[in-house]
Amino acid sequence: MKIGVFDSGAGGLSVVKSLVDHKLFDEIIYYGDTARVPYGTKDKNTIIRYSLEALEFFNNFDIDLLITACNTVSAYALGDMREVSNYDIVGVIEPGIRAVENKLYDRDANILVIGTRATISSQRYQRELEQRGYHDIVALQTGLFVPLVEEGIFGGSILDASMEYYFKDISQPTAIILGCTHFPLISKSIQNYFSTTPIMIHSGEAIVEYLEENYDIVSQDKETTLKIFASSNVEGLRNIAKEWLVNR
Repeated sequence: MKIGVFDSGAGGLSVVKSLVDHKLFDEIIYYGDTARVPYGTKDKNTIIRYSLEALEFFNNFDIDLLITACNTVSAYALGDMREVSNYDIVGVIEPGIRAVENKLYDRDANILVIGTRATISSQRYQRELEQRGYHDIVALQTGLFVPLVEEGIFGGSILDASMEYYFKDISQPTAIILGCTHFPLISKSIQNYFSTTPIMIHSGEAIVEYLEENYDIVSQDKETTLKIFASSNVEGLRNIAKEWLVNR
């Protein structure tokens, strides 16, 4: 199978890493809208417009499936994209919620959702969790983490200070949903901040589980071919990919 992975920038590469590691596909076409990143600070109509324009890029490739690796796109534009697409489109929110259900049976557990302003404001995670019986949910905008990851800051004093700023008044969570695809790169630091060692819900691993369950996709012996494209500074994105996919 040949699939597309769409993200507002580099964050979706954390999803690509999971897909590549599990060898689920023959070829992955990755497109990052780096000219207009971040989407997480944009209004709903702009997010939808940018996402629909991204579909036009994938018309150049005969893909079987598209994954919107951006939580913000999944929160606001997934329905609009599906209406005009002739292939299946999978977002990251539903797989994330499924992963919570598979790992966390206690509906009284304390769940922390972190993401960009747009993702948290959409209340998609909160509503989906509540519909499944979870009621102790804290949703937190943690937008500062995005530029830190983009700068290659995966630990140290700056990240520590940012976590203290966001988490100092947060109760110890049982599970944390990483509601931005940048956040898996700092998941260990986030997990270690809390004494409870919370369960971490990672979009990439959640997507793998979702695809295996719903599309009968299994690992294959051969390596996946990855092609990376961007709306701006494609070489910069490819360099980030070498760091994120190979060295971590």
